[in-house]
Amino acid sequence: MQTTTLQSKEPIAEGTTLFHFIKPTGFTYQAGQTIDITLVNPPETDAEGNMRTFSIASAPEESTIAIATRMRDTAFKRTLRDMAPGTEIQFDGPFGSFLLHENTARPGIMLAGGIGITPFHSIIMDAAARSLPHKIVLFYSNRRPEDAAFLSELQVSAKANANFTFVPTMTDMAKSAQAWDGETGYIDAAMLSRHAPGGTSPIYYLAGPQTMVNAMRTMLSGSGVSNDDIRFEEFAGY
Repeated sequence: MQTTTLQSKEPIAEGTTLFHFIKPTGFTYQAGQTIDITLVNPPETDAEGNMRTFSIASAPEESTIAIATRMRDTAFKRTLRDMAPGTEIQFDGPFGSFLLHENTARPGIMLAGGIGITPFHSIIMDAAARSLPHKIVLFYSNRRPEDAAFLSELQVSAKANANFTFVPTMTDMAKSAQAWDGETGYIDAAMLSRHAPGGTSPIYYLAGPQTMVNAMRTMLSGSGVSNDDIRFEEFAGY
């Protein structure tokens, strides 16, 4: 268990906040991994306890450890929301093997739903920082642009990195106040075929709410993708 402090926080989508914690000297991790964050003497607690697991949203090259979360009305999230810069937290990790594959000949197809974008954000920023040769296509589903964390940043990254293709899609534009000229509807086999590269069989990565991950696994299996080529993380209670 290590101790660090909150450096800053900022809203990055409607109802979603990004928290930057100071990276302790010597702490290292790989893009796509998680940490367990424990609140220190919080002003309130509930049956869910004072610890939560978060994907690290920042790239390993960055000077802070960043997490992004939907701000649900729980004791943990209220404490996090009201936390002032300089407040101490404890964390453990890193954990997990949700990492970009090593075989650069195989593309990575990433399917994200909502706050499931966080490990992919780390992986994509890291790939760009290290000039990795992997071809990566990220499909990112949200109800509206207002709900999509890191949307503008990922759009800019796709324009700057020829190996990265970004395909955001919106499922409920009737409730949006913004214009949108990209994909709409849920991620499906037809959408994948419009944007995914042909040739060498890709590795698929899925992250998001359990229902979304299950639907994507079913869709990929129905398209003939082997379970050996599917990696996934479910975000419960996000």
